Amino acid sequence: MELPSVGLGTMGIDDPDAVATALAVGYRHLDTARIYDNEAVVGEGLAAGLAGDDGVDDAVDATGNLDRDDVTVATKLWIDDLAADEVEPAARESANRLGVDEIDLLYVHRPRGDYDPETTLPALDRLVDVGLVRNVGVSNFEIADLDRAIDVLGRPPAAHQTELHPLFYRPDLLDHAREHGYPVVAYSPLAGGRVREVDAVVEVADAHGTTPEAVAIAWATAKEPVVAIPKASSEEHLRANLAAADLELTDAEVAAIDAVEREAELFPE
Repeated sequence: MELPSVGLGTMGIDDPDAVATALAVGYRHLDTARIYDNEAVVGEGLAAGLAGDDGVDDAVDATGNLDRDDVTVATKLWIDDLAADEVEPAARESANRLGVDEIDLLYVHRPRGDYDPETTLPALDRLVDVGLVRNVGVSNFEIADLDRAIDVLGRPPAAHQTELHPLFYRPDLLDHAREHGYPVVAYSPLAGGRVREVDAVVEVADAHGTTPEAVAIAWATAKEPVVAIPKASSEEHLRANLAAADLELTDAEVAAIDAVEREAELFPE
């Protein structure tokens, strides 16, 4: 898939105005999940954004004549939605809550619970055939899970979403994505706000006269084929995160952040 460098992660967002504002300032990738319990919020914000009802000054509104096809809407099936006979009903419920006829990107949220690659993935593929889903992705997969999915689907996933930030970095997952030609969607790229505590990130931010959050996003998106989906609600933070992808770090700065001693992932299995 061709995805913008920065999209909107919506876990915890409960105000549709934040989604509408994101579209107004230039976001074109919205990410949610059934387990977030906010698909209807995202759908309401999407509808408002498409209608231009976003509360943003017209002089700085990037929406213009925004069409539904301009926005990638992604959601994820939770582990109790993954039995073959549950996949389609769950996906239809998600589409209804999102207010869309077709989900642009539908992920397996985690390869757990009722997930069986031999039955779950073909059931997802059938949703593409019937026009309910455009692309099938996976999330929180290990290399073995990715390889099995490729074997079953006969192609790479449309995208792999995984936690990625300066305190949790898996180069092997990026190497696999490069080898097979699919994007990596980095969630929690700001490490839940902890990037402000990472000396290497702060030093690079100081050198550029910017924020640690901007550096964390720039570091992630500098790594082909990574795109990032930071969460933000205010117009100020939405704009800042979107602009961060334009921040150019030197190879030495990227390497310094790569060398950070890793701590723990925020959302372990």
